[in-house]
Amino acid sequence: MNPSLLKRTPLFAAHQKLGARLVEFGGWEMPVQYTSIMEEHQAVRTAAGLFDISHMGEIFVSGAGAESFLNQALTNDVRKLNVHQAQYTLMCNDLGGVIDDLYVYRIGEQSYLLVVNASRIEPDFHRLETLLASSPHRAEVQLTNASALYGALAVQGPRVAEFIDACLATGMTAAAQSFRPTDLKKNQIAPVAFSAGALNYGGFVARTGYTGEDGFEIVAPAGIMESLWQKVLDFGLPHGLKPAGLGARDTLRTEVCYPLYGHELDEQTTPLEAGLGFFVALDKPGFVGRSVLADQKANGLSKRCVAFQMTDRSAPPRPHYPIWSSGAEAARIGEVSSGTQSPSLGIGIGLGYVPPPFAKPGSLLEIEIRGQRSPAVVVSKPIYRKAA
Repeated sequence: MNPSLLKRTPLFAAHQKLGARLVEFGGWEMPVQYTSIMEEHQAVRTAAGLFDISHMGEIFVSGAGAESFLNQALTNDVRKLNVHQAQYTLMCNDLGGVIDDLYVYRIGEQSYLLVVNASRIEPDFHRLETLLASSPHRAEVQLTNASALYGALAVQGPRVAEFIDACLATGMTAAAQSFRPTDLKKNQIAPVAFSAGALNYGGFVARTGYTGEDGFEIVAPAGIMESLWQKVLDFGLPHGLKPAGLGARDTLRTEVCYPLYGHELDEQTTPLEAGLGFFVALDKPGFVGRSVLADQKANGLSKRCVAFQMTDRSAPPRPHYPIWSSGAEAARIGEVSSGTQSPSLGIGIGLGYVPPPFAKPGSLLEIEIRGQRSPAVVVSKPIYRKAA
């Protein structure tokens, strides 16, 4: 893509100041690393990392019909959410293929915040508009794409809880200072009011995560993102926090087998094939793609997403590398969707799609790397597990 056409987050200047290496990602110019992927990855696993996730989208859905409408549009059951709770879910097309994977946060009795992938903001919003136009709830639902108005940070790692309360308390209005982010449980969200000079700004703090570590997300108006970024750096640095880029984000999420849209997920792949059946509520009333997903559940799948680990010291696997069966009659059976050198385990790991007979943990595979096939084994998810 032409660099002049790339979008930039409100933190672009802050990334340049830190000497980040910037790359194209989903139409955005984003930091892939500041120092090294290894260093940033280990900071998140052992202390804390700060990520700019302002490229992700924020879509608000509100009104008396919002719950029923979202239950038609998304695979998970939003009726299970109390106010201030969140759930992972997917938006499918009529054939069960994934349009996007996202988080839905219930921020009020009749209001929801959808946080969606950067490259899918426009397709997601268009899909929601199309579904709403033919919905019996169309007069009771308001859709707002507020992505351009907000930025977001993710602060991830085992030591984040040591400083996040004090960090955010200094930037909140007096009325909000009784709120402590560490009071949130996993998959909870709270509205907060940030102060900047004489002005107050509404935002949210959530405890969700995409790294396998404890952590928080801060969603706030774009105009105050740079001051929030610096504040988190100032409070976090004494606790080992480092700014972290897309490179570490990718190695971290691959180790814990979290999918990435465009890799494990696309419109030709269903949530069940991706191993995400837990987030598909087939027991709720009809939703888009349900009939195809119910048929797959009843009759079986043609492919499954598996996690694998290399069994020798080969070069790391990469996306699109061929996957072969093992043995004298080896045949090409699939393709790597995500692959990397695991900083935590010191060996190549990955995710990929294979026929169901090859998906059982312990199954032997071969990954074609630079024209040579190297041995691998299917392992249980997640690939990386924290020591007890």
